This record gives sequence, structure tokens and C-alpha cells, in this order.
Amino acid sequence: MKNISTYLALGLFVALIGCGEKDTTAKKVDLENNSSGNPLTAPVDYLGAVSKAKKTAVKVLDVASLTQAIQTFYANEDRYPTSLAELVSTHYLPSIPALPTGMRYNYNPASGVVKVLK
Repeated sequence: MKNISTYLALGLFVALIGCGEKDTTAKKVDLENNSSGNPLTAPVDYLGAVSKAKKTAVKVLDVASLTQAIQTFYANEDRYPTSLAELVSTHYLPSIPALPTGMRYNYNPASGVVKVLK
């Protein structure tokens, strides 16, 4: 009889521990990965990922071409251009590459570093 009450008490204890309070905090939304995980929305998630990848690729290529033009300008003129427009006026670039909507260039003429900002 003592063994049965011990097992019963142990079972009750495990049941109470397992049925603890649930976490009611809201889940944090991942802004980088908007995938819902639902197979029905997979095509939409895919198209969103492709669009984001294209914007990233355009940004990287534009910065690379600008950086190359800035370095060529520095090698020839022994100084960095005062602005990105100077690269066009001195024919180091045919034009400043257009960025996706909502992005802009940030150029530091002291260091010759160009970045893309949102």
C-alpha cells in the first residue's frame, strides 16, 4: 500500500510540474525573415525573398563600382573626390548608379568611403 501511495504522489507531482503556467508573452516578429512557414504562402514568401535579394545585389554592385571609380580617381589625382558628382564631371563614371527606392548614398570625402543607407 505504501508503494502505491508513493507512485501516486510521484505521478501527481509530475503532472503538476508538467502543467505549469504557459508563457503568454507575445512572440517577437522577425522583420528580416517574413516567411510565415505556411505552404500556401510559400510563393509569396519566395517572391519577397527574390525582391530583397535583388535590392541587395544592386546595392553591392553600385557600391563596388563607385569604390573602384573613387580609387581610380585617387590614384590619378592624389586626392579623393569632393563629391560623387565629381566622378561624373571628370569622366570616371558615366553617371552615378541609381539605387532602389528609399536608399541613398553616404560619401565621406575625407576617407573616400561610400555607403548605402536606408
